[in-house]
Amino acid sequence: MPNAVVWVDIPVKGMQRARMFYEQLLGNPIEEMPGSSGTSALLMPMGTGSDTDVSADLATAGSTMGFEGQEIRMTEPSSTHGPIIYLSAKDDIDGMLERAVKAGGTIHAPKQDFGQMGGWLALIVDTEGNLIGLSQSSE
Repeated sequence: MPNAVVWVDIPVKGMQRARMFYEQLLGNPIEEMPGSSGTSALLMPMGTGSDTDVSADLATAGSTMGFEGQEIRMTEPSSTHGPIIYLSAKDDIDGMLERAVKAGGTIHAPKQDFGQMGGWLALIVDTEGNLIGLSQSSE
């Protein structure tokens, strides 16, 4: 069954700084999105994914993209409002929390067990000021 969420734009102010943070956090290269002129970078390696995966990119705050004749402006990073995106910790939420701090982020809320339905969840603030959730299955 496909996921309800299929794509996420994470706003950033410093693309290079954000790429370095997410490369350390996720343990994979964060490549510039082809044709983006440095305003977008993919959080997943090129050529991966399936129709059930959720994909995401880093998008420079204030940059615009054409959308059916309109220009859409990317939002500003925030740890106080807007949606919270949860990234998979792939059974290593403790390691991911450590890598977040090493990469220049902060722990906003330490991991908590939300039971079988929610699993382990934690919140970090990335180098751009975004509140980002981390999720690990409790199984």
